Amino acid sequence: MHAANEATVQPLTALVRREWTKFRSRGRQIAMAAAMLTIILLGVVFAAIPTSSCSEGPVEVACSTDPVGPHGHSVSDTFYLVHRPLGENGSITARLTSMTGIITYPPPDHDEIVPGLVPWAKAGLIVKDGTAPGSSYAALMATGGHGVRMQYEYVHDVAGSPNGVSADSPRWLRLTRSGETITGYESTDGARWTKVGAAYLPGLPATVRVGLFAASPGDLTLKRTPLGASLPESRFTQVTADFDNISLDGAPAADWSAAPVGQMGRTDWERYHRAPGLVRSSGTFSVTGTGDIGPVAEGGRTAHSTLIGLAIAMIIVIVIAVRFAAAGNRSRQADDAGVSGRILTAKAVVIGTAAFLTGLVGAGVVVPLGSAILRARDISVLAVPTLTDLRLVVGVAALLAVAGVFALALGTLVPRAWVAITVAISVTVLPYVVAALPLLPDDVSRWLLRPTPAAAFAVQQTVRQYPQVIAHYAPSGGYFPLPGWAGLAVFCGYATVVLGLALYSVHRRSTASQPQAPWR
Repeated sequence: MHAANEATVQPLTALVRREWTKFRSRGRQIAMAAAMLTIILLGVVFAAIPTSSCSEGPVEVACSTDPVGPHGHSVSDTFYLVHRPLGENGSITARLTSMTGIITYPPPDHDEIVPGLVPWAKAGLIVKDGTAPGSSYAALMATGGHGVRMQYEYVHDVAGSPNGVSADSPRWLRLTRSGETITGYESTDGARWTKVGAAYLPGLPATVRVGLFAASPGDLTLKRTPLGASLPESRFTQVTADFDNISLDGAPAADWSAAPVGQMGRTDWERYHRAPGLVRSSGTFSVTGTGDIGPVAEGGRTAHSTLIGLAIAMIIVIVIAVRFAAAGNRSRQADDAGVSGRILTAKAVVIGTAAFLTGLVGAGVVVPLGSAILRARDISVLAVPTLTDLRLVVGVAALLAVAGVFALALGTLVPRAWVAITVAISVTVLPYVVAALPLLPDDVSRWLLRPTPAAAFAVQQTVRQYPQVIAHYAPSGGYFPLPGWAGLAVFCGYATVVLGLALYSVHRRSTASQPQAPWR
């Protein structure tokens, strides 16, 4: 009893040091090293494994790399541009009288090319910092299905009037520049103008390019698999926009230049039917283009795709944590109630710290190294800011830490280690794997990653969802239904509840094991 009383008054830091010494057995060190190496080696192998090259007909070419926008994200910047120089103060005005286009092989039969516009086909006026892909810009446009919009710096989208454009309902557009501020206006008659929005573009040079543009992104549909999963399919589209009443104010005298920004004119339709470009006739400019201006929401690899070994590493951490709890269960009978609860807390600190360091080193190595290997092989990797990569690495470390604490508490509650391991894997790793693979319907996959502990895998997400970009926003495409912090919070909630139950269980078992004082 004297020894137990001494243990009772030990500070928690002393108990943590004691449990850390116990944890540092040779077997556990090897297992944690294996978890870390699993993250690194599988990611490196995945990045280095040979894959098919992008191709253009019979000729093999390197996969193109997306340009990087002003905020450090990969962007789409492909469109046809008709432009002239513009100084620090000036404007461009034009009337857009029609937008027509084609969509190749749409559903349901995929057997013909049809006239039409995809919802985010766009044409209008643009101010751009040169013609290099990824440079700053602001544009005022009409779209195929979303009315008039003002978009700038690839990620910003401001809605104007919802009406479309036709010969009976043309749309007047105007962009004005005042230093680093670009303002967009629209009108139905060229006399009464309505402001759509304003964009501040810091660092805009004294002379920019101003003009007309046309772009049309791919037509995206989903193909169903026998189990109900969705596989995205994208088809080529094209838009032609007719402008007249074009006027510039504050622009130096110069001829119009016309050229595509980004790669264009490579499809059979463009080669043999209607090539992208400009046709001028009696003051009317007909601009034909394809592509998109905006953030990249899918395509290419992401930094989180190098974390292919994360699920296996989590399984290893779960096994270690449950067995660590089982070892404590065998020795806990000698402890009193206070010591037992404090020991479990100390064990949680130890396993959480060890798992955090394992994930921090593993992800900290494989994310930059795997991405560098992919880029060295001319494979496109979606660019994100450095802080996003850092958040990814820390998020993975936190995910493993919470998994370790969760499994430790579960191993304390459940007498049989193999049952605790099975339950922990079933509610954490299994839902993630099932949802990430294109096996189940998207709605089912999204549901699995909301209320279950597997929601915490959302810490891997590095690419945002954008309403102005049509993409397959589903777990199989790397998009999680919850933000990373929210998914991790769900897992923390489960871990807190299970750890609380484990502490209560330990307290009851320890209290029941103490001898009762005799009646006097």
